[in-house]
Amino acid sequence: MDGRYHIPVMLSECIDALDIKGGGTWVDVTYGGGGHSRAILETMGGSGHLYSFDQDEDAQANLPDSANFTLIYSNFRFLKNWMRYYGISEISGLLADLGVSSHHFDEAERGFSFREDGPLDMRMNARARLTAADVVNNYTAEQLANVLYLYGELRQSRQMAAAIVRSREKRPISTTMQLLNAVEGCIRKAQEKKELAQVFQALRIEVNHEMEALQEMLSQAITLLKPGGRLVVMTYHSLEDRIVKNFIRSGNAEGKVETDFYGNRLTPLSAVNNKVITPSAEEQANNPRSRSAKLRIAEKFEV
Repeated sequence: MDGRYHIPVMLSECIDALDIKGGGTWVDVTYGGGGHSRAILETMGGSGHLYSFDQDEDAQANLPDSANFTLIYSNFRFLKNWMRYYGISEISGLLADLGVSSHHFDEAERGFSFREDGPLDMRMNARARLTAADVVNNYTAEQLANVLYLYGELRQSRQMAAAIVRSREKRPISTTMQLLNAVEGCIRKAQEKKELAQVFQALRIEVNHEMEALQEMLSQAITLLKPGGRLVVMTYHSLEDRIVKNFIRSGNAEGKVETDFYGNRLTPLSAVNNKVITPSAEEQANNPRSRSAKLRIAEKFEV
């Protein structure tokens, strides 16, 4: 498949972060276009094995031909169940690139982008029931406002929700352009692209239950990592980054650090990079979709 399917962000930084020393059991929970997975396969050598997750059947058209590779068609929130299925009790490292694959944005029929007219879908897993159209047409004004505020961080969320309700009362909102028309009066012209992206981000997160899935995956990853194993996560917005930062700091999404009787911190991970890693200026220029990426690395404490 064409390399434009998806350009892997901070590829060398991610591979370096995993600290692959040959062999081992590795997991890429976000296969996407396969760029990161292929690099892991090349680095780990013939004695290791890589398990990659993707719930999109499009991934099948872009698989490496390797006996050391297994693609799991599933949401990564079921990480531990699948590892148990394959007889894996511990892993050497896990990579999660939480960005949406470029081809999802570029295919209008998937409904991920406000730049092209298409069905209001936004499902990562085409077999899932809930679509963005279901959310927009069936949620109450209060539910819509909560989604737009919590996942899109939009201050005018109530105004937008009311506008959507008024629009759908005339006719159902079934396309991306119809949604844009519904919220147009609530968008500040100076922030048009940013705020439209936030609207679509909020709906995509709700449709795919992204925040819940991320928390479940991170919790399972911590238990699966062997002592000294690496957790490498790349985020693209503040909601994801906050959750990842909290897990690295405390082992939970809330960031609540527990201590033992003597006041010692009870956290299973240690941050490898205290300062978040971002793409180089050159990479950002070559791949504009990398601009918001933030890379965090943690290592599981030795027992």
